[in-house]
Amino acid sequence: MRTLILIAFAGLAAQLVDGGLGMGFGVTSTTILILLAGLGPAQASAVVHTAEVGTTLVSGISHWKFGNVDWGVVLRLGVPGAVGAFAGATFLSNLSMEAAAPVTALILALIGMNLVWRFSRGRVQRTYSGRPHSSGFLGGLGLVGGFVDASGGGGWGPVTTSTLLSLGRTQPRKVVGTVNTAEFLVSVAATLGFVVGLWDDLVANLAAVLALLIGGAIAAPIGAWMISRVNATVLGGLVGTLIVTLNLPKVLEAAGLEDFNFGLLQLVIVIVGIGLTWLGFRRYRANLAALPPVETTDEQSAPQTEKARVS
Repeated sequence: MRTLILIAFAGLAAQLVDGGLGMGFGVTSTTILILLAGLGPAQASAVVHTAEVGTTLVSGISHWKFGNVDWGVVLRLGVPGAVGAFAGATFLSNLSMEAAAPVTALILALIGMNLVWRFSRGRVQRTYSGRPHSSGFLGGLGLVGGFVDASGGGGWGPVTTSTLLSLGRTQPRKVVGTVNTAEFLVSVAATLGFVVGLWDDLVANLAAVLALLIGGAIAAPIGAWMISRVNATVLGGLVGTLIVTLNLPKVLEAAGLEDFNFGLLQLVIVIVGIGLTWLGFRRYRANLAALPPVETTDEQSAPQTEKARVS
């Protein structure tokens, strides 16, 4: 029972992170499930994606209510993402636990490094071109994001949200809301893939699915509300640091470095991660102060302008 309560709190915290950054639920939850519940990588990813069917549905509805969804992009991104997710789930389901553990840990560690690097830049953007993305670009992005998400236990947001934000065409709240809504299709497809390959494991861990779902569903509306109110630089940097700290030692151990001082390595990662997060926050404040003042906040007269935000 204690483990289930911790998993529920993990789902709540992970969804708050996801709501504030547009990414993080899968990678955070998968890491916690492997550590707390002792699940294998495939089982943890199956539990997370099954729970995400519910959390992404609630999150998508919440973002729609707050006007954060571009429905024209949802299907063009989500349907290829679903195809990639089903393939990724099938791939992971057919790996042995011994082979899957380092693969999943490597994907999670790389995602964590990407988060730390991205938010350490402290970039600020106020204006957006509004140019639409081509269907081919969105399809390819969704396909890669879906595969990485299912095979690594998370990664849809870090792949798709980071890419779309970096292009600077759409308001961040629209990017996050649209990506989170499209993730419902990705979660359904990944779950179907795990149902085919890991049905017995899913049934055995149904309590963990429900605990994660309850925690995430409670936090989903709060996360949608938080999107324009949280400092993404600090949150993203710290979450990325945590993910790298927990997963990089597993990668090195699988590479044959069992005698390495992992405690010292984790301490160094934490110090470097916090330092880069602080640097990113300082850069963000400096870049924000250097921007000219916004003349209007009326979205009707300036549809591509909004409150400055990390990009």
